[in-house]
This record gives sequence, structure tokens and C-alpha cells, in this order.
Amino acid sequence: MKESKTYVNHKDTVFCLLYKDKNNLLDLYNGMNGTSYTDTEGLMVTTLKNGIYVKYKNDASFVFGQDLYMFEQQSTKNPNMPLRYLHYLSDVYRGMYSNKDLYRSGLKIPSPHFITFYNGTVKAPEVEYLRLSDMFEKKDKETVSECVVEESGAESETNPINAIDSLELIVQVLNINSGNNSGLLEKCKSLKDYMTFVNKVRHKKNVEKKDIETAVNEAIDECIQENVLSDFFRKNRSEVVGVSIYEYDEEGHMEILKEEQYQRGVADGIQQGINEGQQKERVRAITSMLELGIDKEKILTKYSKEEYDMAVKEMEKK
Repeated sequence: MKESKTYVNHKDTVFCLLYKDKNNLLDLYNGMNGTSYTDTEGLMVTTLKNGIYVKYKNDASFVFGQDLYMFEQQSTKNPNMPLRYLHYLSDVYRGMYSNKDLYRSGLKIPSPHFITFYNGTVKAPEVEYLRLSDMFEKKDKETVSECVVEESGAESETNPINAIDSLELIVQVLNINSGNNSGLLEKCKSLKDYMTFVNKVRHKKNVEKKDIETAVNEAIDECIQENVLSDFFRKNRSEVVGVSIYEYDEEGHMEILKEEQYQRGVADGIQQGINEGQQKERVRAITSMLELGIDKEKILTKYSKEEYDMAVKEMEKK
């Protein structure tokens, strides 16, 4: 089993920077499982970084003991997370096992666990489960045929059996905003401290109306004074400021895009309604002209053939 190669050529987040550290990953594992391991020697990082050979990147993943944990942090809910995790899992397993391993008898692989930490501003349940099967196209149950070959070599009657869904992947979405999953945050100091930083930045930006760079720098200063991820912020201050600016700019950009798309949709709907109303008026005018016996050629000098055909159909219905 070999450790996955990583490539660094993408925009990280503060969460990603924080959980590049094996000690913080182990802290997250302990918080999730109620354990108190301190030795990171047995923890193998499998976090993906998109690059030449790896198409996707995830926030954090590792193997510890017989388990593979994959973590994502999101400020915007995404119902497609099960499919994304499926991509991640495939790439991680591909990095851990060679093609030769696939032909070994008795091959055992670590059990995967998929956890998304949600800390967005839109209200969300404390715990939510997203299933890959909810994304499947719903079809009527079909049957497949199975031929049973008897010892004599002759085939018995074909027996239909019910086809089953053969794949499931469940993502556990944990809301880590204030008042949610307090038990987990108390057990996992790194996650609790991360949310302390996030809340400080949000308050300074949204309530005190400070620009994002000032908000992040002031939040970092306060965290260092209060011993909240103080070593992490001292070592990674410039990176944290850089990725925070990018992260908040991207979040704001997405909100603007959503609003623009909504407004565009409203405008398109209004224009479509106007166009349809105008077309109906023209069809009614053509219908009146047909009833008066006006020639088709004269009608087509003013109206389109599509509208003429629609008027003819309306006449046929009467």
C-alpha cells in the first residue's frame, strides 16, 4: 500500500491549511471517535491535490488503522457531495493500490467514512445525510435472467430475479456553527478553534463592516492572544490572510452570480410572457383575416408562416 502523491497548484482554504498538519488530523479523528490517540506515526495522509494525473482535489483525507476518513468543509450546501466523494474515493484508492494489487487474493481495504463540515450562514440541520442513491435516475424495477446450469450440463428454466441498486455512498453533513454539535467541538479543539476564527472574521466583516483583509488580520491577532490556534497562525499568517481573501471573495462572487441569474430569469420570464402575448394577438388577427377570406399570400406579407399555421390549426379546432 503506497501513500498518495500530492500536487499543490490550487487555491486552498483555511480549513485545508489547518488540516495539512497530521496532529490536527488526529485531533479530528479523536473528536469523531471519542478516542485519545497521540502518535501520528500510523496516520497516512491521502489528501488529493489536483495536478497532471489527479483530476480532483479534496480538503483532507487520511488512513488511520482500518479506516479511511475523508473531510470537506463547506459554507454553501451542495447536494452533489456523494458523487464528488465517489470521485475522491476512486482517486485515493487508485493512489493506494497498484493494478497488480487488484489481482491479489484476500485484498483488504480501509473502510471509508465521508464527513462534510458545514459552516455557512444559511440555516441548516445539526446533522444531515446525503445519499448517492438519491441522485440515481428513478426507473421501474426491471428483472434480469439467471440460467442455472445443473451438474448434468443442461440448463434449467430461466428464473427472473429482481435487479437491485448495487452502489451506495452516504455523506454525513455536520453543522458546526454555534449551537450545533457542541459535543464534537468540545472534543476536537482544532475544529472548535477554527470556528472561533471564522466567527471572529464574520463579525468584523459583517457587523463591524471592516474590509476582509483587516478583518482577518485582527481575528488572527485576537486568536494568538487568546491561544486559539496560536502556533498555526504564527507559522501560516500570510497564507491564511491570502486564502481567506480568496475564499470570501469567491463566496461573495457566488452570491452575486446567484442574484444575477435570478434577475435574468425574472426578466427572461417577463419577456417570454410579452412575446407569447404578442404572438397570440397576431394569430387571432390572422384567424380573423382567414374568416374574411383574405388570401394566404397577402397574410404572409405581414405575418410569419409559423403564425399562419397556428391560426389554421385554431380554425380547424372550431
